[in-house]
Amino acid sequence: MTPKNAICLWYDGAALEAATFYAATFPDSAVGRVMHAPGDFPSGQQGDILTVEFTVLGIPCIGLNGGPAFKHSEAFSFQVATDDQAETDRYWDAIVGNGGEESACGWCRDKWGISWQISPRALLDAIVDPDRVAAKRAFDAMMTMRKIDIAAIEAARRG
Repeated sequence: MTPKNAICLWYDGAALEAATFYAATFPDSAVGRVMHAPGDFPSGQQGDILTVEFTVLGIPCIGLNGGPAFKHSEAFSFQVATDDQAETDRYWDAIVGNGGEESACGWCRDKWGISWQISPRALLDAIVDPDRVAAKRAFDAMMTMRKIDIAAIEAARRG
């Protein structure tokens, strides 16, 4: 059943491939209903996959194979809170290692252009530390990183 509210992500023909990757990479993720176009459309033909319903970490999404007209940007991202370095590394390495690319401060982009913030809870806690000096040290350390190094964040927080 189609959810009442879902995030619709535009793909250039790769919605099922992306949904399958997300389902294999993240817990509480799955590929749902695949809808084939009942007629021709601007970027495809009758019978082509038009939409794919899927979940990413429990968030309902719809992948629309809309063609090349629109591209993703960092204005939208999934933020994934991780519990330890192993989980951080696993998600980061899966995204980047599957044709994605690294960015800064815990951000990376998958091969379809979707941005991901792989954010360890230790980082999120550190930058809101009531000790504003400790928070700034952790924040400054984060600003030098691509993938977040939890041990380095915690060391910076401690000073």
